Amino acid sequence: MVLNHKLSFLCLLLISKKVFGLIPATPIEQSSRAIASLRNIIRDRDEDSTSKPKRFYIDYLIPLPLETKEEDIDPWPGGLAQQYPYAEKILLQILSGIVDEQGECSSQVISAGDCCGFFIQESKTSPKNDIAAILFPSVDLLSKIEEIDSMVGDRTLILFNRQFQRPADFGFFNKKKAEKAVFDRFQWGFAFQEFAVRSEDVKLTYEFPEGWQSCAICEEDGNMNEIELLDAQEERPTYDELDKKINEVLPEPIWMRKMGEVDKKGFKFQR
Repeated sequence: MVLNHKLSFLCLLLISKKVFGLIPATPIEQSSRAIASLRNIIRDRDEDSTSKPKRFYIDYLIPLPLETKEEDIDPWPGGLAQQYPYAEKILLQILSGIVDEQGECSSQVISAGDCCGFFIQESKTSPKNDIAAILFPSVDLLSKIEEIDSMVGDRTLILFNRQFQRPADFGFFNKKKAEKAVFDRFQWGFAFQEFAVRSEDVKLTYEFPEGWQSCAICEEDGNMNEIELLDAQEERPTYDELDKKINEVLPEPIWMRKMGEVDKKGFKFQR
């Protein structure tokens, strides 16, 4: 059973992304695309000696627990502590897929209160190919991030599902320090994000070398359709850019489309 799962995962890695949709349809596909993106960008950095250090963000959309119900207000009532075992399993899978020849993987809890862990996936080929990662790094662990960054050296370091977005999150006194230690050194390696724009379900992905891609998910005749928004771009799209594009491709807001569907077909319980 485990062997079959691993074989199917490896097969996904070999399939061209063109056969997939704009966004990952399953957790396995999301992981395979994250691995492919990180392998591509690490290879690119290795071939360019003048490039920045191998420091990357991964934003991973952790699947909801199987016991989650539609009426649940918060699918993660336990917060990061509840998410940690799920995220740890995903991160271990991704690290083992990125490294050239998988060796041992060690981990330790950096801060129990912040639910933050540190992982090192060793490479059998060479120590310089080891991959390190910090899971759920927070603003309170800036000094620890700096310490680990220094320890990792020329090897790859990943911040997985960071708990901050901008230097200002670190507070007035640590803003400059955070810019230098994190934001000037790290760049996107992979991202799968979702949020609402004009009440539309919008998804963003970042993969290297494609860049940022965006789409809206719309339900039509019981099917979920992906509507591509902006062309692939190097910088993450802003809310205003997405809002403007949605107004172009979906001029009618979602409530108006739903009312039109009711006028046409009646309420669902009447069909």
